[in-house]
Amino acid sequence: MRSLRVRLIMSHVLPLLIVIPLVGVLLTYLLETQVLLAGSSRELELQAALVADAAAQNPQIWYSPLQAAAFVSQVGGRLSARMMMLSADGHLLATNDTAYRDQLGEILDVPGLKETVDSKQALRVDYGERPGTGTAEVLMPVIGPTYQVIGVISLTDPLSSVYARFPRTRTLILWVLAGGTLVGVVAGWVLAVELARPLRRATHAVSQMAEGHPLTELPEQGPNEVRMLLRAFNTLTEQRRELEKSRQRLLANLVHELGRPLGALLSATQALAGGADQSPDLRTELLDGMQGQMQLMRRLLDDLTRLYDQTLGPLELERKPVALSPWLTQELAPWREAAQHKGLRWQANIPNTLPELMLDADRIGQALGNVISNAVKYTPADGEVAIDAGAEEAKVWIRVRDTGVGIPPEEQAHLFEPFYRGTTGRRFPQGMGLGLSIARDLLVAHGGRIEVESAPGAGSIFTLWLPTTPLD
Repeated sequence: MRSLRVRLIMSHVLPLLIVIPLVGVLLTYLLETQVLLAGSSRELELQAALVADAAAQNPQIWYSPLQAAAFVSQVGGRLSARMMMLSADGHLLATNDTAYRDQLGEILDVPGLKETVDSKQALRVDYGERPGTGTAEVLMPVIGPTYQVIGVISLTDPLSSVYARFPRTRTLILWVLAGGTLVGVVAGWVLAVELARPLRRATHAVSQMAEGHPLTELPEQGPNEVRMLLRAFNTLTEQRRELEKSRQRLLANLVHELGRPLGALLSATQALAGGADQSPDLRTELLDGMQGQMQLMRRLLDDLTRLYDQTLGPLELERKPVALSPWLTQELAPWREAAQHKGLRWQANIPNTLPELMLDADRIGQALGNVISNAVKYTPADGEVAIDAGAEEAKVWIRVRDTGVGIPPEEQAHLFEPFYRGTTGRRFPQGMGLGLSIARDLLVAHGGRIEVESAPGAGSIFTLWLPTTPLD
């Protein structure tokens, strides 16, 4: 009883083993009492009616004991019931029942005889209605030419004659019940196997997953509850597969992104060690380059720190009142210098009427910086980067627009996924693919969102939305 299969089979079989015998006993009882016995009583009454009609056609037999005996011998030999011919006053005229042959000519005390004669109606006593008799008896009046009762035909069918018909019926019932039980066992076995198979497959797959084997999806089969379990397992499998791909991309990107600045730093330190520090201009150039590479590594570490924070749970914000207009103006200054240094046109339209918001300024600055950094990095020289801001209803929006190469529609759906980078030659072929994912998470933590509009060759527009009322 420890396996699910056995329990399911027993859940099907036990009710059958309990219910089917009870149904068999009840069915046999109903067949005997309500069908066979009742049918035999009706058949006996029909036979009595036929015999009474024949006796009415020969009224002389009621006045001649010899003719009465001949009639009973001729007709009674064709019946399975015992037959008696009684006069209207109860005299036994003839019978084929050996138990009453010694009482021929005598008056018998036959229950119901007077009622039959007076009512001129047949009287049927069914099995069991007369205690101790174990028979069915029919009293049928015989009506003479003058519409008077000239006699009564009595047919008695012993219970044994009816029960003699039951063995075959009982055998048939037993076979039907046994067949039903067998079908129930087979059905329970099939259902148990069909239910246990996907569960066993899922258990094996989970064990394989725990042991580090390759992940495989399972077919969603079985009842709805099992399908839900398998669907959840397949979802978990897909998530594990994506996490594994993300881990591999993270390692590859990390090696690539750290390798470039480290290589540049190594080259610069070797040059300085080789005497480049003797030239002030060359030393200054090398030190500026080293500082730029270290800032790049610092930004990379910030992104990795934010990624690690995601694995620890919900982001904790340090909200403070921030006057948005002056804060944005100050936040955009370094990016204006970076854009102009690259030869890009820079436009910033920050109205002085922006409301004061409860923000974690450093986090929103990081999100905005990630978006502007991409705009500057992936807009070719002589292009343009424009920043606009405004307020509508209960929200504030900050829009970053560039004239870069644009983003294909098939890539836009994946822009905010961690470690996603666009195809080579398009936007986002560099970096670790964390900037926009981090920006989205920071905005969501503030109750906001980020949207993108772009088309290949038409540039991109990223819009950051923040609620004016902070979430509780």
